[in-house]
Amino acid sequence: MKVLNAMPPYTLFGIEDQDYEKAKVVVLPVPYDSTSTFKVGSREGPHAIIEASRHVEFYSEELGRDVSKMGIYTLDELAPNFDSPKKMVDRIAKEVSLIMQDSKVPLLLGGEHTIAVGAVQAVAEKYKDFSVLHFDAHSDSYEEYFGTKYCHACIMARIREMCKSCYSVGVRSTTEEHVKKHAASTLYMKDIREMAIKQVIERILKNTKKNLYVTIDLDVLDPSEMPSTGTPEPGGMRYNELKDILKGVLKERNLIGIDFNELCPIPGITAPNFLAAKLIYLALGYAFK
Repeated sequence: MKVLNAMPPYTLFGIEDQDYEKAKVVVLPVPYDSTSTFKVGSREGPHAIIEASRHVEFYSEELGRDVSKMGIYTLDELAPNFDSPKKMVDRIAKEVSLIMQDSKVPLLLGGEHTIAVGAVQAVAEKYKDFSVLHFDAHSDSYEEYFGTKYCHACIMARIREMCKSCYSVGVRSTTEEHVKKHAASTLYMKDIREMAIKQVIERILKNTKKNLYVTIDLDVLDPSEMPSTGTPEPGGMRYNELKDILKGVLKERNLIGIDFNELCPIPGITAPNFLAAKLIYLALGYAFK
């Protein structure tokens, strides 16, 4: 028996009649936050994003079209590996590799930001010439943190080992060592405040290659609009700023993968969850026409 007035299915954006073969983008939810060091709970992020996304209208008044028609397929959640962070990274890499083998673009929903390391590991095995664009309040460049090299605070140290073309945007919490080593590949929030959005886009395009992997820690946004993160940092981007930057960049690049991380849902506050879902929907619309 079919329920006459059923809610949308539990898929990203509530898409019915998913078709893996026809899908352009494949969604991999990764409910993992085992190395979180300030506030835990981002393992609930993928569920919160999917739940909120079921209420996003398919028609985008900004884009003038229904983005869902491009083909979006949501996989089951990836089971965490609690044995070691490195094994979890390898598990993610294997799953992302399988997605790309089928000529699909992976979209990962975190979970903590460590999941990006596994995704880039898979991307680096397929693409020899690509860039990683990193949106984050934090530089995440520790060589090791709390006894592991595979921690949310070390992701860019690991990613730079696999990709020599990396560019970080929105950073406002960093280390002296990072500033000395990576200032040329970082656009700090203090500088963005003095720039027009067009200038930010031009700077990013100047420092990235055609094939682009994008990793987004939602704490790049200001806590006034995105309080639901594990490590909120004041003085961040606004939603419209991040949205417009993504729009300007993605229309000029070939998106080969993307992830959204660090949504740490606050019970009773759903606006940040919906913000994340809407941002993802628009990002896909900007990248794929």
